[in-house]
Amino acid sequence: MNQPSIEDCFLRACRLDVAVRKPGNVSIHSAGHRMQAGQFIASAQAAAAPLCEPGASVGARIEAAMDATWRAVGCNTNLGILLLCAPLAAAAEREGARASASAMHAAVEDVLAVLDVADASAAYRAIAQANPGGLGSAPEQDVHHPPTLNLRAAMTLAASRDRIAAQYANGFADVFGLGLANLSPGFALMDDEAVQRVYLGFLAAMPDSHIVRKHGEAVAHTVMSAAQGWNARAAAADHEALARWDEQLKAQGINPGTSADLTVATLFLGGLLASPWHGT
Repeated sequence: MNQPSIEDCFLRACRLDVAVRKPGNVSIHSAGHRMQAGQFIASAQAAAAPLCEPGASVGARIEAAMDATWRAVGCNTNLGILLLCAPLAAAAEREGARASASAMHAAVEDVLAVLDVADASAAYRAIAQANPGGLGSAPEQDVHHPPTLNLRAAMTLAASRDRIAAQYANGFADVFGLGLANLSPGFALMDDEAVQRVYLGFLAAMPDSHIVRKHGEAVAHTVMSAAQGWNARAAAADHEALARWDEQLKAQGINPGTSADLTVATLFLGGLLASPWHGT
């Protein structure tokens, strides 16, 4: 049976992202941060075609998808998702890339290796349009000024303070390593427990860089410690307690957005490698 299209993989990953409760993040179970699940679905539908445009450069994918998102919902719902998924979408087009995780990883490395200043310029414009919370300014290659480095090099400068940027520097090591390790064998894109396992795995392994930017290191470490406890007890075992933690985080304005974005990228990658999908 043929593998699903790259665009279908992206759309299903985004739908599953909001279908499953991930504490602190918007889902169909709980709105938050002045946003609702419907906005994320609309964003995915708007962004899918430009993000998955055959032959498009990574920067062009990011910029066009962000522009489509902004026209659809008028706010930043998916910048991190687009930054992570654009190289994956470009890599998936390469012959044989979807045959195995190792082949896909090699294709991603090839994509990252040829990123140029034009990619950086397009990505910078998308980031400036999205204007994510806590963005601030940077001493080098600030997104409010035209870049002079290629996109991978520019992201590498930010890697120590942003886990999404770090994926460009380390060849998506977290997504291919920790992310895929927490997916069920033969992942079918409809496994709620797998989604929570991936999300809590990221949240427990590292301070969420979105929380760090908005609330500081101490809060990020507190949330990370709580996620480690949930990993130990298995989140699916106590839905009511998980829901309470979800609402508590939202009441405090705490959104583990980086962990959520890494989760979507992992779901996208898992879908690209699954052949065929199972379930609906």
